[in-house]
Amino acid sequence: MANHTRPVEDETTGAFAKVADAPESWPVERSEERYRGAKCSMRTDWVEMPGAHGQGRAVAARDYMDHPGASAIVALDSRGRVLLQRQYRHPTQHTLWELPAGLIDGDGEGPLATARRELVEEASLRAATWHRLPDFYPSTGFSNERIHVFLARDLTEVPEEEIDFVREHEETDLASEWLPLPEAVRAVMEGRLHNGATVIGILAAHAASQDGFVSLPVASDD
Repeated sequence: MANHTRPVEDETTGAFAKVADAPESWPVERSEERYRGAKCSMRTDWVEMPGAHGQGRAVAARDYMDHPGASAIVALDSRGRVLLQRQYRHPTQHTLWELPAGLIDGDGEGPLATARRELVEEASLRAATWHRLPDFYPSTGFSNERIHVFLARDLTEVPEEEIDFVREHEETDLASEWLPLPEAVRAVMEGRLHNGATVIGILAAHAASQDGFVSLPVASDD
Protein backbone atom coordinates (compact mmCIF):
# COMPACT_ATOMS: atom_id res chain seq x y z
CA MET A 1 0.00 0.00 0.00
CA ALA A 2 1.36 3.40 -0.98
CA ASN A 3 2.25 5.76 1.84
CA HIS A 4 0.76 9.19 1.13
CA THR A 5 1.86 10.77 4.41
CA ARG A 6 3.91 13.92 3.84
CA PRO A 7 7.15 14.35 5.81
CA VAL A 8 6.77 16.79 8.68
CA GLU A 9 9.79 18.80 7.50
CA ASP A 10 8.04 19.61 4.21
CA GLU A 11 5.29 21.39 6.10
CA THR A 12 7.53 23.37 8.43
CA THR A 13 10.55 24.28 6.31
CA GLY A 14 9.59 23.41 2.74
CA ALA A 15 6.94 24.59 0.32
CA PHE A 16 4.42 25.59 2.96
CA ALA A 17 6.84 28.10 4.52
CA LYS A 18 6.12 30.52 1.69
CA VAL A 19 2.54 30.97 2.96
CA ALA A 20 3.18 34.10 5.00
CA ASP A 21 1.80 37.63 4.87
CA ALA A 22 4.24 40.27 3.60
CA PRO A 23 4.28 44.08 3.46
CA GLU A 24 3.43 45.60 0.07
CA SER A 25 2.10 48.97 -1.02
CA TRP A 26 0.61 49.72 -4.43
CA PRO A 27 0.96 53.29 -5.78
CA VAL A 28 -1.64 55.80 -4.59
CA GLU A 29 -2.57 58.48 -7.11
CA ARG A 30 -4.20 60.65 -4.46
CA SER A 31 -5.65 60.37 -0.96
CA GLU A 32 -8.41 62.30 0.80
CA GLU A 33 -9.52 62.33 4.44
CA ARG A 34 -13.32 62.13 4.55
CA TYR A 35 -13.90 62.24 8.31
CA ARG A 36 -11.88 62.54 11.52
CA GLY A 37 -13.17 61.42 14.90
CA ALA A 38 -11.72 60.99 18.37
CA LYS A 39 -10.38 57.47 17.74
CA CYS A 40 -10.00 57.09 13.98
CA SER A 41 -10.57 58.69 10.58
CA MET A 42 -12.00 57.64 7.23
CA ARG A 43 -9.98 58.00 4.03
CA THR A 44 -10.38 57.38 0.34
CA ASP A 45 -7.26 56.35 -1.61
CA TRP A 46 -7.22 56.18 -5.40
CA VAL A 47 -5.01 53.13 -5.93
CA GLU A 48 -3.24 52.06 -9.11
CA MET A 49 -4.46 48.57 -9.98
CA PRO A 50 -3.26 46.04 -12.55
CA GLY A 51 -5.13 46.54 -15.82
CA ALA A 52 -7.49 43.86 -17.08
CA HIS A 53 -6.24 41.62 -19.93
CA GLY A 54 -3.03 43.58 -20.38
CA GLN A 55 -4.80 46.90 -20.95
CA GLY A 56 -2.45 48.89 -18.73
CA ARG A 57 -3.04 50.35 -15.29
CA ALA A 58 -6.39 51.17 -13.76
CA VAL A 59 -7.21 53.42 -10.80
CA ALA A 60 -9.83 52.39 -8.24
CA ALA A 61 -11.12 54.23 -5.15
CA ARG A 62 -10.74 52.36 -1.86
CA ASP A 63 -12.44 53.64 1.31
CA TYR A 64 -11.01 52.57 4.66
CA MET A 65 -10.80 53.41 8.33
CA ASP A 66 -7.41 54.77 9.39
CA HIS A 67 -6.89 53.40 12.90
CA PRO A 68 -3.97 53.65 15.38
CA GLY A 69 -4.17 49.99 16.38
CA ALA A 70 -4.77 48.39 19.76
CA SER A 71 -3.37 45.99 22.33
CA ALA A 72 -5.23 43.19 24.12
CA ILE A 73 -4.07 41.17 27.10
CA VAL A 74 -4.65 37.55 28.10
CA ALA A 75 -4.06 37.96 31.83
CA LEU A 76 -3.49 34.48 33.27
CA ASP A 77 -3.28 34.03 37.02
CA SER A 78 -1.41 31.40 39.04
CA ARG A 79 -4.49 29.14 38.98
CA GLY A 80 -4.64 29.12 35.18
CA ARG A 81 -7.62 31.48 34.97
CA VAL A 82 -8.04 34.18 32.35
CA LEU A 83 -9.56 37.58 33.13
CA LEU A 84 -12.62 38.62 31.11
CA GLN A 85 -14.46 41.91 31.45
CA ARG A 86 -18.03 42.68 30.36
CA GLN A 87 -18.49 45.97 28.53
CA TYR A 88 -21.29 47.57 26.53
CA ARG A 89 -20.39 48.04 22.84
CA HIS A 90 -22.83 50.38 21.19
CA PRO A 91 -22.09 49.55 17.50
CA THR A 92 -22.97 45.89 18.14
CA GLN A 93 -25.88 46.61 20.52
CA HIS A 94 -24.42 44.00 22.87
CA THR A 95 -22.57 43.69 26.12
CA LEU A 96 -19.49 41.63 25.32
CA TRP A 97 -17.07 39.69 27.50
CA GLU A 98 -13.61 40.81 26.41
CA LEU A 99 -9.94 40.77 27.31
CA PRO A 100 -8.57 44.00 28.78
CA ALA A 101 -7.59 46.11 25.77
CA GLY A 102 -7.07 49.65 24.54
CA LEU A 103 -5.92 51.92 21.73
CA ILE A 104 -2.25 52.54 21.03
CA ASP A 105 -2.73 56.27 21.39
CA GLY A 106 -0.19 57.41 23.97
CA ASP A 107 2.66 59.69 22.89
CA GLY A 108 5.49 57.48 21.66
CA GLU A 109 3.77 54.42 23.12
CA GLY A 110 4.27 51.02 21.50
CA PRO A 111 1.99 47.97 21.70
CA LEU A 112 3.60 46.47 24.83
CA ALA A 113 3.59 49.78 26.71
CA THR A 114 -0.09 50.14 25.83
CA ALA A 115 -0.78 46.62 27.12
CA ARG A 116 0.98 47.35 30.43
CA ARG A 117 -0.96 50.60 30.84
CA GLU A 118 -4.33 49.08 29.96
CA LEU A 119 -3.84 46.17 32.35
CA VAL A 120 -3.32 48.65 35.19
CA GLU A 121 -6.13 50.99 34.16
CA GLU A 122 -8.79 48.38 33.39
CA ALA A 123 -7.87 45.57 35.77
CA SER A 124 -5.64 47.13 38.47
CA LEU A 125 -2.99 44.50 37.69
CA ARG A 126 0.68 44.38 36.79
CA ALA A 127 2.45 41.43 35.20
CA ALA A 128 6.09 40.41 35.62
CA THR A 129 6.11 38.08 32.59
CA TRP A 130 4.99 39.10 29.10
CA HIS A 131 4.89 37.07 25.89
CA ARG A 132 3.58 37.82 22.43
CA LEU A 133 0.58 35.97 21.04
CA PRO A 134 -0.47 36.28 17.36
CA ASP A 135 -1.44 39.76 16.24
CA PHE A 136 -4.09 40.28 13.57
CA TYR A 137 -6.01 42.68 11.32
CA PRO A 138 -9.70 42.36 12.29
CA SER A 139 -11.15 43.72 9.04
CA THR A 140 -8.64 43.83 6.19
CA GLY A 141 -11.06 45.05 3.53
CA PHE A 142 -12.26 47.99 5.62
CA SER A 143 -9.54 49.11 8.03
CA ASN A 144 -5.78 49.18 8.65
CA GLU A 145 -6.37 48.45 12.35
CA ARG A 146 -3.91 45.95 13.79
CA ILE A 147 -4.48 44.35 17.18
CA HIS A 148 -1.49 43.10 19.17
CA VAL A 149 -2.25 40.33 21.67
CA PHE A 150 -0.09 39.59 24.69
CA LEU A 151 0.03 36.92 27.37
CA ALA A 152 0.57 38.43 30.83
CA ARG A 153 1.50 36.22 33.81
CA ASP A 154 2.91 36.51 37.33
CA LEU A 155 0.23 39.03 38.20
CA THR A 156 0.12 41.37 41.18
CA GLU A 157 -2.60 43.80 42.24
CA VAL A 158 -1.94 47.53 41.96
CA PRO A 159 -3.02 49.58 45.01
CA GLU A 160 -5.80 52.01 44.18
CA GLU A 161 -3.74 55.02 45.24
CA GLU A 162 -1.15 54.19 42.55
CA ILE A 163 -3.65 54.28 39.68
CA ASP A 164 -3.76 57.67 37.97
CA PHE A 165 -6.81 56.96 35.83
CA VAL A 166 -10.53 57.68 36.15
CA ARG A 167 -12.93 55.31 34.41
CA GLU A 168 -15.81 56.95 32.57
CA HIS A 169 -18.66 56.20 30.20
CA GLU A 170 -18.87 52.46 29.33
CA GLU A 171 -15.88 51.65 31.55
CA THR A 172 -17.76 52.66 34.70
CA ASP A 173 -20.00 49.62 34.21
CA LEU A 174 -17.26 47.01 33.78
CA ALA A 175 -17.82 43.60 35.37
CA SER A 176 -15.04 41.05 35.71
CA GLU A 177 -14.83 37.25 35.84
CA TRP A 178 -11.89 34.86 36.07
CA LEU A 179 -12.46 31.74 33.94
CA PRO A 180 -10.23 28.66 33.91
CA LEU A 181 -8.56 28.69 30.49
CA PRO A 182 -10.30 25.46 29.32
CA GLU A 183 -13.66 26.98 30.30
CA ALA A 184 -12.83 30.11 28.33
CA VAL A 185 -12.07 27.91 25.33
CA ARG A 186 -15.43 26.19 25.83
CA ALA A 187 -17.16 29.59 25.86
CA VAL A 188 -15.49 30.44 22.54
CA MET A 189 -16.38 27.13 20.88
CA GLU A 190 -19.98 27.30 22.11
CA GLY A 191 -20.38 30.74 20.52
CA ARG A 192 -20.78 32.61 23.79
CA LEU A 193 -17.88 35.02 23.11
CA HIS A 194 -17.68 37.17 19.98
CA ASN A 195 -14.98 39.81 20.43
CA GLY A 196 -12.25 39.02 17.90
CA ALA A 197 -9.23 39.71 20.12
CA THR A 198 -10.82 37.66 22.91
CA VAL A 199 -11.48 34.65 20.68
CA ILE A 200 -8.00 34.72 19.15
CA GLY A 201 -6.23 35.42 22.43
CA ILE A 202 -7.97 32.62 24.34
CA LEU A 203 -7.43 30.01 21.62
CA ALA A 204 -3.80 31.05 21.09
CA ALA A 205 -3.06 31.00 24.83
CA HIS A 206 -4.64 27.56 25.16
CA ALA A 207 -2.55 26.23 22.24
CA ALA A 208 0.60 27.76 23.75
CA SER A 209 -0.16 26.24 27.15
CA GLN A 210 0.39 22.75 25.76
CA ASP A 211 4.18 23.18 26.01
CA GLY A 212 4.06 25.43 29.06
CA PHE A 213 4.37 28.58 26.90
CA VAL A 214 8.06 27.94 26.20
CA SER A 215 7.62 28.39 22.44
CA LEU A 216 6.17 31.89 22.79
CA PRO A 217 8.42 34.86 22.00
CA VAL A 218 9.17 37.22 24.86
CA ALA A 219 7.34 40.51 24.36
CA SER A 220 9.26 43.72 23.74
CA ASP A 221 8.59 47.10 22.13
CA ASP A 222 11.73 46.93 20.01
